[in-house]
Amino acid sequence: MSDQATDSIVVGAPPEAVFAIVADFPNYPSWAADLKEVTVVDVDPDGTAHKVRFRAAAFGRSTTYTLAYDYSNAPNRLTWVQDSGDITARVDGQYEFEPIPEGTRVTYHLEVDLKFPLPGFIKQRAAARIVSTALRQLRDRVETASPPAREEEL
Repeated sequence: MSDQATDSIVVGAPPEAVFAIVADFPNYPSWAADLKEVTVVDVDPDGTAHKVRFRAAAFGRSTTYTLAYDYSNAPNRLTWVQDSGDITARVDGQYEFEPIPEGTRVTYHLEVDLKFPLPGFIKQRAAARIVSTALRQLRDRVETASPPAREEEL
């Protein structure tokens, strides 16, 4: 059974700027602390990353998983499903980007299931930590990479 977590954060930049950072997979290790290596393994005909392999720190060890991305609702949403994983049976999720006067409300939804048994409350807590940490790190990365959104631009 998979565990789910959803959280939102306000980022002081337009949705296109936030989406650009989220879709720039090779640079994730420079701002996402738990990601040690990210490799684009397959691209769509338009050059966007379709399958991306991640090596991350998880549960006191290193884990590797590959995600397949769907850009059909870009730049409002980016979704993914797990293609393969060593300790994960499922890592599916989505980012939603909603324009607001302050910039962008980013909502991150994640569903995770492991290949080994672990008490549900521990998996739920881990999923919630992954989501909240990812959102904070994304906000920090976007806000240091782009000037704040100005009201006359919104």
